[in-house]
Amino acid sequence: MNDLTSMSDLPAFRRRSGLRGRSLIPVGGERDVSVNRVPRDILPLPPEETHRSIAWRPGIFGALDIGTTKMTCLIGKGEADGSIQVLGHGWRRSHGIRSGSIVDIREAEAAIRATVGQAEEAAERRMDSLVVNLSCGRPLSRLVDAQIPIGGREVTAGDVQRLIAEGQARAWMEGREVIHTLPIGYVVDSIPGIADPIGHQCEELATRMHVVDMNSSALRTLDAVLQHAELKLDGLVASPFASGISVLAAEERELGVTVVEMGGGTTSLAVFCEGKLLHTAQIRVGGLHVTRDIAGVLSTSLETAERLKTMYGAAQMGSDDQREILSVPLIGENSDRLVRLQRSKVISVIQPRIEETLELVRQSLDNAGLGRLANGRVVLTGGASLLEGIVPVATRILGRPVRMGKPQNIYGLPETAAASAGFSTAAGLLAWAAGADRDFGDISAPEPRPRGLVKRLVGFIRNNV
Repeated sequence: MNDLTSMSDLPAFRRRSGLRGRSLIPVGGERDVSVNRVPRDILPLPPEETHRSIAWRPGIFGALDIGTTKMTCLIGKGEADGSIQVLGHGWRRSHGIRSGSIVDIREAEAAIRATVGQAEEAAERRMDSLVVNLSCGRPLSRLVDAQIPIGGREVTAGDVQRLIAEGQARAWMEGREVIHTLPIGYVVDSIPGIADPIGHQCEELATRMHVVDMNSSALRTLDAVLQHAELKLDGLVASPFASGISVLAAEERELGVTVVEMGGGTTSLAVFCEGKLLHTAQIRVGGLHVTRDIAGVLSTSLETAERLKTMYGAAQMGSDDQREILSVPLIGENSDRLVRLQRSKVISVIQPRIEETLELVRQSLDNAGLGRLANGRVVLTGGASLLEGIVPVATRILGRPVRMGKPQNIYGLPETAAASAGFSTAAGLLAWAAGADRDFGDISAPEPRPRGLVKRLVGFIRNNV
């Protein structure tokens, strides 16, 4: 029943439609009613007349995912059918990165050079600039309100620009750099939900913007490392935001969903609703912490612990785990000796850390101040989400429906479909570079205006010479 028919009009509606004496909802008995079946005397909504196709930017683009445990570079382009084709990829173990931050500039530069070089060789194309994931610099997510007077006239594009500039000025913080400015919606004279205010007549125009910023010094370090590797930073995208672009359907982003990106050094999340990114957060716990737990408890090497986690790890105990026996080499004085232990011993080390991580995710969602908007489905992605049995554990702890997420409509990834969740961020970065940013209306922050005559002169030379 549509919005024009209230419950008080139900008898009249039934008389008009010939439904007198019949219930709109079957009561009692067992009837197989298809959700696609429509009563003959109720008109359904007309079908969509057109289907919006993705219009990618022309050209070939590059994306670099700098993770704590691995780096991935993808070079590709958008296809006419709405998919992304990877032309070349590089995939190397990370060095110089800890919890998403650069801790050794030389090692990080060498790893980036090797990763990008591998992708360039495969694609037979040299890349000068790349879109990179934002995981360093302690990114923060905030909602900022702004409003400007219009005076009863028609809203112009210049008014919208002034409004955004006002919001960015309100969002500015010393020592922080704005990375994303995402208008959630506009308000025209207290009427919310306006997608595009241009052309409306109003007295006052307001907006709420989602701003993501980071530590300025971390951004300068990242830019310097890329320059040393002969690369230009073409854009930064928050890691869970990028993952959401690659693993979510448009309907999911519209209805409300949270992406939980379980990486090596950090676990990050992004909340989407009504097609907008509403919130991001980062938790400094990831899959590498699980590996270190295994290595510490079992007195084995990190390499062996990673292999045990990947091949035999699980998020919860199974009925046969005590029967399966593993041989594990020790480190230290007993490095030449193997110890035999049950698989359940490995899982007993993994399970508490995974439960702790998911508890932190739940607390972060509860504290986000988004209410019901953060209560939708959860999609797990990232390499650390590939543990056996993690979906039922996450469903229990988060109290929300949970599914696994893998990149959609992208071809040529460096892994099989079963393990492609580890490349969700890189796939989303490539989609962003190819034009997916248009769907979110991201507005880059303006450069701060130099103060003083000398600084203005330096700025003029830098921008015009």
